[in-house]
Amino acid sequence: MPQKNWLLALKISLPVFFGYIPLGASFGVLFSTQLDYAWWIAPLMAVVIYAGSGQLLAVTLLVAVAGLTQVFIAMLLLNARHVFYGLSLLDTFKSAGWRKPYLIFGLTDETYSLLTSRARTEDKQNEQQIDFLITLFNHSYWILGCGLGAWLGRNLTFDATGIEFALVALFIVLCIEQYKALRSSFPIWLGFAAGLLSLLLFPESQQLLIAMLLICVVLFWQYPANKHRYKKKLTNKEEPANEQ
Repeated sequence: MPQKNWLLALKISLPVFFGYIPLGASFGVLFSTQLDYAWWIAPLMAVVIYAGSGQLLAVTLLVAVAGLTQVFIAMLLLNARHVFYGLSLLDTFKSAGWRKPYLIFGLTDETYSLLTSRARTEDKQNEQQIDFLITLFNHSYWILGCGLGAWLGRNLTFDATGIEFALVALFIVLCIEQYKALRSSFPIWLGFAAGLLSLLLFPESQQLLIAMLLICVVLFWQYPANKHRYKKKLTNKEEPANEQ
């Protein structure tokens, strides 16, 4: 792969680096302090599972001595949103060859945001190489964060209060990038409204799932009428980049 693709992917993925290191470390600390496993199991989970919220949930369930069936159902519901991510990238990942399985596996919330908001050229094969490198960099940041946190949690004593805010800060940055790409505030207001409605009307254990379902239903309902407008905005964004 050309060196310029590596440098571009590194530059694009830097916001995720600054979020994944502290967030992964918070998972690692939680893992090593709550479970009686070797510290290196935490980065191993990051390699084979690679789902931040899913890994945090897994720790909670393991501490509660939950059965494998409960863990499976909880993880499935929590990560069901990735089905919709995949559907929206069918054309982008088409003919990606050996990279395709890893692109699918590594499609986290943050990676999806980067892949769908960045400028693209007409060279689809080159763009898929960049997508692959962005996914690889993001995965590496998460593994590093999980391993670092687990080792520190097992060998050092420190106050990690507030480290969980890294996830909030990361999503704020990604939200801004999405807005700059689409130049539409509708998804932002939709997320706010769905979250507020769930918070006011439903029990805490169901709020996240119901909010995500509401967002998906509304977005699927309005997308056919607006897809040409969104694609036009993304194309207009790409043109200046292609001219450079």
